[in-house]
Amino acid sequence: MKKSRITLLLLLAIPLAFISCNSSQKEEIKEEEVMEKPQRTYLALGDSYTIGEAVAENERWPVELVNRLNASGYNMAPPKIIAKTGWTTDELQKEINKENITETYGLVSLLIGVNNQYRGVERGYDTATYRMEFRQLLEQAIAFADNKKENVFVVSIPDYGVTPFVKNEDRANIAKELSIYNRIGREETLDKYIRFFDITPVSKNAYGDTTLVANDHLHPSGKMYKLWVDIIEPGIKEMIY
Repeated sequence: MKKSRITLLLLLAIPLAFISCNSSQKEEIKEEEVMEKPQRTYLALGDSYTIGEAVAENERWPVELVNRLNASGYNMAPPKIIAKTGWTTDELQKEINKENITETYGLVSLLIGVNNQYRGVERGYDTATYRMEFRQLLEQAIAFADNKKENVFVVSIPDYGVTPFVKNEDRANIAKELSIYNRIGREETLDKYIRFFDITPVSKNAYGDTTLVANDHLHPSGKMYKLWVDIIEPGIKEMIY
């Protein structure tokens, strides 16, 4: 009886060892696949909202997006950001030209236009000019993505009219004008079959909630940028699956 029991235990142990070995091998293969997966680069084009005026570097929405993607198992390089507070479409274009970019990127984003609206027609910025220059920037973004439209996305302009900074101004008019700029941006983006993420509605949550506004009382806080990424992240995962 003892001999039979020992034989039975040995027979049972063999499949278990085999399964354990196979499981270990599978895990090693998965790890190798992750390690071999090429790192995806990301270029973010924009203005104060992309550079993250008044927030820490790690709170910028492009950085937050990359960190979340990496936490989900994607292999993303730190974003290259070409953006500055106050830039209009033509100023962004000039800086891009100065950069003389020759490489292409696995992901490219564009968010621009708030300063065109802010400066207004009296300072030479009208919606017709915005449409033309936005279209040019979008075409350039496509070129930076190695002409792969599926790797380009646009983010809408937030409504800064809800912030304390403009509490004495015509908030309704600001929202109205920004909606025109966003309509132009959406039209030009969808016309090229590129993804358009509308974060404008959630940006309005800053009205009465100071935690969603940076210390300058105008730009989004890190908390607000997280809400933007909540909207953007799922779509990006579909783009770079």
